[in-house]
Amino acid sequence: MTHVTTHILDATTGSPATGVTVTLSHLDGATIDAATTDADGRLALGPDVLADGDYALTFGTGSYFRGRGVSSFHPVVTVAFTASGEAHLHVPLLLSPFAYSTYRGS
Repeated sequence: MTHVTTHILDATTGSPATGVTVTLSHLDGATIDAATTDADGRLALGPDVLADGDYALTFGTGSYFRGRGVSSFHPVVTVAFTASGEAHLHVPLLLSPFAYSTYRGS
């Protein structure tokens, strides 16, 4: 049973990426939840209990950068992951206009 959170850091400014739309979905594409990051670049998505299985977080990175007048390469970033009995999954995103990095956080 899992709860999913994320945090996005804009590496070009060294500050949280606020107002980024993030969608949580089943890997087959069925949407579970969607919301935007807060002033600290953070967001909790989905139900309090996420069943074991394969999921994806899709980050609206192109819209975020366009809103700041910055050209970027990735219109979206999709991070696929497997939930398997964890009480909490944290999926951070380190973002720049032309690259990104992610990892399983704590």
